[in-house]
Amino acid sequence: MAERRNPLKLNPLQLKTLTLLQELARHREHATRHQEAGEVMVSHIPSPHGDHFHMGGFIVAARDASGLANAAVFTALERKGLIRSLFPMAAVLTKAGLAYDTGLREQILHAGHH
Repeated sequence: MAERRNPLKLNPLQLKTLTLLQELARHREHATRHQEAGEVMVSHIPSPHGDHFHMGGFIVAARDASGLANAAVFTALERKGLIRSLFPMAAVLTKAGLAYDTGLREQILHAGHH
């Protein structure tokens, strides 16, 4: 049987937020790895300037990142075992959170520079 897309039934805002946290976890300036636990702490969450912000080589629309400043989104992701919330300062992505396929990476991370 094929694996079901979005098995935890995350809403669109939760999916976008998890996608952005997963990407931030790939960048040393935003993340600290805990090798033994297989988790990554994401801190230094960027703030939008105008209608976007930069994440590595990507540009992210501010409208896709509103969940990064939403305590309820962090609470929901924590309840589903995808992060441990340290809102508003940071989030620890669990193994499950790092592995969860949101299917949104290509839709909300846009390559480009000013």
